Amino acid sequence: MQKPLIAPRNSLHDEVVPILRDMILDGKLKPGDKISERELCEQIGVSRTPLREALKVLAFEGLIQLHTNRGATVATLSAKEIDNLFPIIGALEALGAELACARITDSQAAAIRKLHDKMIERAQKKDWLSFSKVNRSIHYALLEASQNPELVNFYQQLEVRIHSIRYQNEESGAELERSIVDHENIIQALEDRDGPRLAALMREHLGHKADAVRKILGISDQESS
Repeated sequence: MQKPLIAPRNSLHDEVVPILRDMILDGKLKPGDKISERELCEQIGVSRTPLREALKVLAFEGLIQLHTNRGATVATLSAKEIDNLFPIIGALEALGAELACARITDSQAAAIRKLHDKMIERAQKKDWLSFSKVNRSIHYALLEASQNPELVNFYQQLEVRIHSIRYQNEESGAELERSIVDHENIIQALEDRDGPRLAALMREHLGHKADAVRKILGISDQESS
């Protein structure tokens, strides 16, 4: 029998929330999947009450959809949500990156370059989950270098809604190549401390990601317009 993820004595819903969130963001629970309360209760080691309270929290975050008398499913993104969310997230990343250019240390920039090299290595090994996590770490490292915690917090609230689709899917050859080229240009602009160029590159990169998500979800340009 699988060992519960948390001990029964700690089975409060606020402890269940991060476990479920990580399961969604890591792709263990995929967009559109129906939530099996029985299986999750056994896996995590909690009763249904804290699990259901945790699902309400994640529904507020946009990761779970609750259905009257039909349980819950992992949320999917509509064409409208993609059109609404990605430009906002792109603007936040652009602002954060521009601030980072003025505030980042040489050691922080070098660490981001190492993450970029690690991301390429993971792509070459076709380790898509690890690739996704390193990819996400690069974006967060740039935001953290802005030294603006309010900006980072606002970004996190929105980014979590698109993360499970934005990163967990294997990219096609052309999309992967474009993503890596985007990142290489981003890292170079950061190392040059070229804030305006980096901000423009971040917006462009998020536009490319939005296109990839539309393709993953089978959303046509007509649906998205």
